[in-house]
Amino acid sequence: MPLKNYKPVLYLFLFSFFTYIIHKSVFYFLKLDDSNFHYTLETLYLIFSLFATILLVVILKFEKDKFDSIGMFFMLGTFIQMFLSYLILKPILSDKIHNVSVEKINFFVTFILFLLFETVLTVGLLNKKL
Repeated sequence: MPLKNYKPVLYLFLFSFFTYIIHKSVFYFLKLDDSNFHYTLETLYLIFSLFATILLVVILKFEKDKFDSIGMFFMLGTFIQMFLSYLILKPILSDKIHNVSVEKINFFVTFILFLLFETVLTVGLLNKKL
């Protein structure tokens, strides 16, 4: 498959980079300390970038052969991603010692950003063929 067909993955990396910079800037300007977090901002962006990249590569691989199943691949991948995200989130939810409300919000904002972008890219792939 030519490199041109992997353009959504490039968009994903650019999206990840720019949203990370914005997210980090918000932490800097609001003087939020993430040193007590279970997962640093960098770790979260790395995890969600990896999840999204795997999902997009699978969708792009089957785009030509199984175009009618792209939506199902996306839904299955999203379900698996949500399950793995819950496993990652579990230590944060069970922490009774620290005030983890900011960390929960941080986790969900990152999760929703990546889910939204994956959805936009998948819809773009589906609309390209219609």
